[in-house]
Amino acid sequence: MIHNEDSRVKIPSILHLMQLGYKYLSLKNNSWDQSTNIFTELFYKQLHIINPGLSENDIKKVYDEVSLSLENEDLGRAFYNKLIDQSGVKLIDFENFDNNSFHIITELPYQKDDETFRPDIILLINGMPLVFIEVKKPNNRNGVQDEHKRMQRRFQNKKFRKFINLTQLMVFSNNMKYSEDDTQMLEGAFYSTTNYHKPIFNYFREEETFDLNTILNPISEEEENVVLKDTNLLSIKNSQEFISNKNPKSPTNSISTSLFERDRLKFILQYALAYVEEENGLEKHVMRYPQLFATKAIENKLEKGIKKGIIWHTQGSGKTALAYFNVKHLTDFYQKKNIIPKFYFIVDRLDLLTQAAKEFTARGLVVYKIDSKEAFTKDIKSTKVIHNSSGKAEITVVNIQKFKDDPDVIKNNDYNLSLQRVFFLDEVHRSYNPKGSFLANLELADKHSVKIGLTGTPLLGKEYNSKTLFGDYIHKYYYNLSIKDGYTLRLIREEIATNYKMALKEVLEELKVLKGDADKKVIYAHTKFVEPMLDYIVRDMEQARIAMDDNSIGGMVVCDSSDQAKMMHEIFQDKFANKLKGYYYQAAEEPASYGSKKRGESKVSSAQVILHDVGTKQDRKDWVSDFKAGNLDFLFVYNMLLTGFDAKRLKKLYIGRKIKSHNLLQALTRVNRTYKNHKYGYVVDFADIQKEFDQTNQDYFNELQSELGDEMQHYSNLFKSAEEIKEEIEEIKDVLFKFNTENATVFGEQISEINERTEIRQISKALNNAKELYNLIRLSGNFELLEKLDFRKLSVLSRLANDRLNLINTREALENNVETTNILNTALEDVIFAFTKIKEEEMVLADELKDILQKTREMLGGNFDPRDPIFVSLREELERLFKKKNLSEVTKEEMEANIKALNDIYDKSKTLERENRLLKAKYDYDAKYARIHKRLMEKDPLTESERKLFDALKGLKTAVDKEILQNSKILENESYVEKMVMRLVINQFKTEQNINITTTDVKRINSIIIKEYMNEYNGYVA
Repeated sequence: MIHNEDSRVKIPSILHLMQLGYKYLSLKNNSWDQSTNIFTELFYKQLHIINPGLSENDIKKVYDEVSLSLENEDLGRAFYNKLIDQSGVKLIDFENFDNNSFHIITELPYQKDDETFRPDIILLINGMPLVFIEVKKPNNRNGVQDEHKRMQRRFQNKKFRKFINLTQLMVFSNNMKYSEDDTQMLEGAFYSTTNYHKPIFNYFREEETFDLNTILNPISEEEENVVLKDTNLLSIKNSQEFISNKNPKSPTNSISTSLFERDRLKFILQYALAYVEEENGLEKHVMRYPQLFATKAIENKLEKGIKKGIIWHTQGSGKTALAYFNVKHLTDFYQKKNIIPKFYFIVDRLDLLTQAAKEFTARGLVVYKIDSKEAFTKDIKSTKVIHNSSGKAEITVVNIQKFKDDPDVIKNNDYNLSLQRVFFLDEVHRSYNPKGSFLANLELADKHSVKIGLTGTPLLGKEYNSKTLFGDYIHKYYYNLSIKDGYTLRLIREEIATNYKMALKEVLEELKVLKGDADKKVIYAHTKFVEPMLDYIVRDMEQARIAMDDNSIGGMVVCDSSDQAKMMHEIFQDKFANKLKGYYYQAAEEPASYGSKKRGESKVSSAQVILHDVGTKQDRKDWVSDFKAGNLDFLFVYNMLLTGFDAKRLKKLYIGRKIKSHNLLQALTRVNRTYKNHKYGYVVDFADIQKEFDQTNQDYFNELQSELGDEMQHYSNLFKSAEEIKEEIEEIKDVLFKFNTENATVFGEQISEINERTEIRQISKALNNAKELYNLIRLSGNFELLEKLDFRKLSVLSRLANDRLNLINTREALENNVETTNILNTALEDVIFAFTKIKEEEMVLADELKDILQKTREMLGGNFDPRDPIFVSLREELERLFKKKNLSEVTKEEMEANIKALNDIYDKSKTLERENRLLKAKYDYDAKYARIHKRLMEKDPLTESERKLFDALKGLKTAVDKEILQNSKILENESYVEKMVMRLVINQFKTEQNINITTTDVKRINSIIIKEYMNEYNGYVA
C-alpha cells in the first residue's frame, strides 16, 4: 500500500486551478484529435469567437496548418510563431485574454503507436494543450528527479514530437517546500519548457504579493463534486488530508498561482519564451524568475514616468537574455501607446560587441552594429527604427570605445513623440565616466530616452556611484540566490604548489641575471618562465578531468601580457598539440604516481590564443565557437573574453596577472556557469588574487551599506571558504575511515558486504563529494585523507559505491513484496552494466536492453490492479530476470536472452493493459470497480454472465456514490458503511439483477468493496 498522490496532490491542485478560472473538462464526454491532443470542437468554437468572419473551411485550413507545423523538427518554433501572432488569424487573443477559453483536464493520454504517457494535469487554451503539470506525493523515493529523468526519455522519443512541439510550459512538483541544501532539485515545485534532449528545471520564488481573495473565485460544492465524481474519488471529500491540501499556499498551488494566474500566463506565453541557436543545436528557453520580475519592474517604472535605473543581477544570471526579452515586451508596451521603440545595447569593448551581437542573433533578433562616432551620430538623428528590410525585430549594438576621447557632443534637439529610444547599458560599473564624452553624447542626443543600466558588479569608484548616473535600482538578484537557484556555481580558489613557486622563483632569478633590468613583461613572456608555467597548467587540467570524471571541461589562461599569451600558445603547439608526449611537473606533496600518469582521453592537445592582433575577426569568432563546442581544450587570453564570455564547459580559470577590483570579479565569474553536475568553478591563482579579492569585497561592502544595508552576505557566498572545505574534508575522513581506499578490489569487497541503504548512501555521497573536492584536498595538503588514495582511483571508488547503492535499491524493490510497485518504480535500466570486453555490438545490445526494460517497466507500472494473477506472473518473471545474478555483470549472451524474455513480457503486458483499459472504461474509468469486477470473476464467479456482474456492479457504484454525495462524512464510520453497502449489494445483485448469492457471497462482495473505498478515503491504493 502506498500513499496516494492523486487524492492528496492532484485533485487539490485541479480545484485550485478551477478557482483561478480554469473550467474542468471530463474526458468521458469529449473527443479530441489523438495525433495532436487538440480538442478540435473547442478549437473551432474559439477561433470563430476571436476571429469573427472566419468560415468553417477557413478554420479547418488553419487547423491543418497548425497540425502540419507540429511535425517539424524545430522544437515547435513554427507553431509558437503562429501561437503568438496577432496580425493574422489569432490562435490566442492576447489583446483581450479573457476572450479565450481556459480548461483543465486530467490523465489525457499522449499516445503514438504503442507508447504513451499521461500527464497528471493539462491546461487547455482554446482547446490546445499548452501546459501540463506532473505531481508526486511528498517525500517520494527520488524526489522530482524521477520526473526529470522520465521527461528526458520522453523528449528524446520522436514518437512524441508533436506533443512536445505543442507544449509551452511544464511544472513538476512533489508538493514540498524548497530545501536550503538541496542541490539536486529533489524537493519542491519547478517549472520548465520543452527540450529535445534534457529539460532545464527552474525554481520559482514569487516576488509579488497576490491578493488571493481577489484572484481566487471560490467554486461551489457541486463543482467540486463533479471533479471528485469524474475522477472516481468521492470518498476523499471529507478526508482531513484532502481538505488541508486544498490550501492555496501549498507548494504546488503556489507555483500554479505564480505561473497560471491569467495575467501571468498571458505574459509568459507572449514574452517569456525564446528559441536560441546554441552551438549544439536549437534550444527553447523560458524566462528565469528574476528575469520575469525584472521585466515587470521595468514596466512599472516606465508607467510611473521613470526612465532610468539599474538592473543588478549577478554575473551569469542572463543579462543579455534579459535585454532580449525586454525588446519583445517593450515593443508591445510602447506600441499600445502608439509609440515605436528603438533599442540599443551599449558595450565598451569590441569583443563584447561581438559577443552581444552573437547572443542576440542566436535568439532571432537582427543586429545592427555601430562602432564609430560618425555612425552613431547618423543613427541617433535618424527616425528610422530598423535597418533590415525584412521587418524583423532589431537591436543596435554600440561600442563606445571610440567616444572616450572625443570632446564633441552630438546634439539632437528634435524630439519625436512617436519614437522612443531605449538604451541598455552593459556593465555600468565601469567606463561610464560622467566627465567623459559618451554619457554627455547619449544624454544630449536624446534627453527623453530610456536608460537601463545592467550590472552584476555595482562598484563605480569613489568619485561617483551608480545611482547618481543611472538612478535607483529597478531590480536586484544576488549571488546567494543565484547559487541556490542553480544558475551559477560557487568558486574554488586554488593556490599553486609550493615547490612550483620555488622553482619559478629560481627561474626569475636566472632571467634577471640574463636580462638585467628588463621590463617584467619581457621576463614573464620568456620561454624559460612560460614553459614550466604551461606544463603545470596542462598537468593540472588533465588531473582535473580525471578527478572530475569529465573530459569535456575546458580551461582559460589569463596571461600577464599579449606577448606571454603568444609564447604560451607557441610552446603549446610545439609540445602538446595532438602529440602524446608531454612534460609533467611533479609536486613534492603529491603521490609519485601523478607524475607518471600516461595520457588517456583526458589529455590536453588543442588550444588557441585570442588576441586582437592574432587572426582575423572571423578567425577569432570561429575559435571561440570551437571552444564552446568542445573542440579546443584551452584558450590563452590577455584582455579579451574576460567579460561577457559565456562558455558553460569552462571550469578552470588560470589567473596569471593581477586584475583589479570589478575587473577581477568579471574575470572570476567566467567559470561560474552551470554545466552538467559540476558544483564549482575553479580559479588557479598564479597572481595571488586573494588580497585583491578581499579588498574588492570590502569596497562593495562599504559602498553598498548606505544604499542597500548590510549586503556583504551576497558576496561571501561566491568563494567557498576554507572553513567549509575543512569541515567537508573531515566529514569525508570520518565516513571512509574504516575502508581500504587504496585498493579498489578490496574496497569493492568491503562495500559488497553492506546491505543497509542508509550506510551505502552515506559512503556514496562522501565519495561523490570527494570527487568535487579533489583539488581542495590536494591544496589542503591532507593526502592522508583517504589513506594516501591515488586520486585516479577516486572515480572508480565512486562508481563502485554508486553501483552498490543502485543494486541495494533494486534488490530491496525486488525482494520487498509488500510494496508491489517498487520494482516498477525503480529505474532498472539506469543500473550501470559493466562488461569484461566492450565491443560495439555489446553496446548496441546494452542500449536495446535498457530500452525494452524501460518500456516493459513503465507498461507494467501503469497497471492499476497489482493483484491481477496475470500481472503478478509478469512481475515475477521480471523479478526472476534480475534476481538470478549480480546486475553489474551482464554478458552479451545474457543480454540477448534477457531482451528476448523482456519482449515477451512487454507483449503480454500490452495485452493486459489494453484489456484493463476496456474494463475500466465500462466503469467510467473507476479503477476501484474494475478491480472489484476482476476479483469477483477470478475465483468462484457469482454468475456465468460477466455482463450481469457488470450491470450489478454499475448499479451498485451509482447507489454508493449517491449515498456519499448526500453525506460525505459517512466514511468516517466504517461499521455504518459496511451495513449500508451490504444493503445495497443485496438490492443490486438479488433484486435488480436476479443473481443468486449466498450470505457468504454477500460478505465477500461487501469486504472487497469496503476495502477499496476505505483505502481510497485513507489515502492508499492497492
